[in-house]
Amino acid sequence: MTFDPRLTPARPDLAAAHLKGIVDAARFVDGVRHRVVFAEAPVTREPAPDAPLTTQALHGETVMVYETTIEGWAWGQLEADGYVGWMPSEALGPVAGPPTHKVAALRTPVFPGPSIKLPPRALLSFASHVRIVRAEGKFLVTDEGGYLFARHLVPVETREDDYVEVAARFLGAAYLWGGRSSLGLDCSGLVQVALQATGRDCPRDSDMQESALGTALDFAGDITRLRRGDLVFWPGHVAIIEDGGTLLHATAHFMSVVREPLRSALVRIEATSAPVRSIRRLG
Repeated sequence: MTFDPRLTPARPDLAAAHLKGIVDAARFVDGVRHRVVFAEAPVTREPAPDAPLTTQALHGETVMVYETTIEGWAWGQLEADGYVGWMPSEALGPVAGPPTHKVAALRTPVFPGPSIKLPPRALLSFASHVRIVRAEGKFLVTDEGGYLFARHLVPVETREDDYVEVAARFLGAAYLWGGRSSLGLDCSGLVQVALQATGRDCPRDSDMQESALGTALDFAGDITRLRRGDLVFWPGHVAIIEDGGTLLHATAHFMSVVREPLRSALVRIEATSAPVRSIRRLG
């Protein structure tokens, strides 16, 4: 049996205890839950500062850690989407309790006290999770002692209505391979963040999304069949239909999240990369 290494916490020398008898490894260990305490934490395939980014974990997300090295790296699995990789161990802290709120603004500063004139400690991106312990004026105070503008937060169980509208909020954000934050994100990161905001489970990479999301649409090149919210897949790329005339996506062609005329975008991508491979319609 073949297991996707992106989603399977197993290596020849070490694997998660729940995989004993399923995969081969020299040693099996129980994981320890941690939460991300950085604004965002890089996740890579190798424990090296110059290793390519594969994804990011946002503040407050939880990680099951199976190994921490003396060099300062933690190897584990993100609980939100199951992605496996290495992270700087300093980006992680103990799980004090479940999050109570999440960031609803595209980005919000974390102040050290109840004043917007103070230099912020960090900037938290959309969908970051926090645990609020009290209110103070127009601020909500986290269990880490940070002060966040209350109107930038919503209860963690809040669900957005329209993932296309959520994706459109990121227009102009930089394209970043492996990124998931408003400072930079890639095509599948944009789709994942938007869908998760509406309460939908969504895998991380575009090939996973193509296999798991929605139902296939018989496209046959007829753009009149496309409707708002359809996901368009090419090899290694995904975009969102905004309406009958526009496409939303994070693209390295423009190094940004952009809105493109649908017809010309389809022609451009086919000419420079590959034709559309599939259309998936979400219910």
